[in-house]
Amino acid sequence: MDESVRVVIAEDSTLLRVGMVEMLERFGFSVIRAVVDKEGLLAAVRELQPDLVITDIRMPPTFKEEGLEAVIELRRELPHLPVVALSNYISLRYVGDLLDDSESVGTAYLLKDRVAEIDDFIATLRSVVNGGTVVDPKVIAALMRKPKSPTAQLSTREREVLALVAEGHSNASISRRLVITEAAVAKHIGNVFLKLDLLPNGDQHRRVLAVLTYLRGESSEGS
Repeated sequence: MDESVRVVIAEDSTLLRVGMVEMLERFGFSVIRAVVDKEGLLAAVRELQPDLVITDIRMPPTFKEEGLEAVIELRRELPHLPVVALSNYISLRYVGDLLDDSESVGTAYLLKDRVAEIDDFIATLRSVVNGGTVVDPKVIAALMRKPKSPTAQLSTREREVLALVAEGHSNASISRRLVITEAAVAKHIGNVFLKLDLLPNGDQHRRVLAVLTYLRGESSEGS
């Protein structure tokens, strides 16, 4: 399956860029182009129409948000383009911007040190290609430390389940991690949808909306 996944990488760090190319090729992905800046990313995606984009958020020339800007621009043209965005910093706004179009699925926001966790990183790429939404566990942990959230009405267990949903876990995976039945997981997720006023509109769509509500509950920037 991975042989058909054509990837464009945008990363200005030579070490990380070359390392990701070698890693992905080793796991059967096809890296069709690796670029170093926003313009290179825009040109590569428009020309090659990849199955997956992996991009740094901060790239030349200003090292501000060129990668994020490129993703938002490309998503207007290709709403279902799977994207993995990498950052050195926890920024809740970045997550909100990436998930702003709730119809779009196939999105991950990861801290760069997650790349070194090879098995988890590859699993995340596969999940995103298949339409999953994944947020770095460290971002979720930062949110959990904040005292107030629109999800405050959720029970402790419901918040635990929603945090794992935000990390991209399936119901079966959540069941194993929390040592509860899949039926119990489904019930907790149903309660989350109900309490957050997320009307039926497809389970995957509501999961993304729930994650977005959870993350946007703390609208201030992370460190």
